[in-house]
Amino acid sequence: MAEMIRASHPGEVAILDGIADVASGFDLILCDVWGVLHDGVHAHRGASEALTRFRALPGARPRRVVLVSNAPRPGSAVLAQLDGFGVPRTAYDTIVTSGDLTRRLMAERADAAMHHLGPDRDLPIFDGLDLTRGGPDEASHVVVTGLLDDETETAADYRGVLEPWAARGVTLICANPDLVVERGERLIPCAGAIAALYEEMGGPVVYAGKPHVPVYEAALTTAEALDGGAPLPRDRVLAVGDAIRTDIAGARAFGIASLLVARGIHAEELGVAAGAPLGDIAHWLEAQAKHPDAVIDLLRW
Repeated sequence: MAEMIRASHPGEVAILDGIADVASGFDLILCDVWGVLHDGVHAHRGASEALTRFRALPGARPRRVVLVSNAPRPGSAVLAQLDGFGVPRTAYDTIVTSGDLTRRLMAERADAAMHHLGPDRDLPIFDGLDLTRGGPDEASHVVVTGLLDDETETAADYRGVLEPWAARGVTLICANPDLVVERGERLIPCAGAIAALYEEMGGPVVYAGKPHVPVYEAALTTAEALDGGAPLPRDRVLAVGDAIRTDIAGARAFGIASLLVARGIHAEELGVAAGAPLGDIAHWLEAQAKHPDAVIDLLRW
């Protein structure tokens, strides 16, 4: 881990006002999208500026930013969404999504009868793949990308759908391990909530995306390929995200430093949902299963 991000006392978590003082200690930022660059309604301009300035820093090798998202869609679809929010392309080099990894998982199982559970907006995840599609009663694999109506439904509404699959041992491929995501001032349930319920029911689940190591391996390989395959030491990599369960736990599992953005899905727990300043969060952090190396209210330079 880069020493510049360390707190003043061992065991403490550093609280940052911005990343300017620690940025030179890293060559690569693996940055979450939803909750960091935007909240599902509006872009966070300061975050884009911070990443743009990081990429402009001088150094022995180019500074890179790879966006790592649990969006259940290909990276190209996320890029189009970011363009719509007005997030400048100067803020990042490329995008790796859980949707990209899900496509690989499906391609590896092309002969298995595959069924989709999720909204039509996620159908691009199947584009260009030669798969064996099946209905809910004959499928051996189900790709879950989200709830059909995430504005009104919860994972519990799907128990009746999941029960026969669990009884048959159908494998669920979870294209978005997030339990919830921000949409403006609300938290909206994601595919990960359905997958968690399915596991509780005894059903087998394969996860694509954070916090699982393969998505970090893919992101690191993608970043290295931008510079001719030159290896990037993990102590020069920083993960930025707003979720302990995915972003911070995933960074820990991969052996890289992590920065938690407080004004994301944990904002209400931390008392910053209404724009209050980030106060003493030591007790909250102690209660978490995984700890970040540093915390910032919003990503900024």
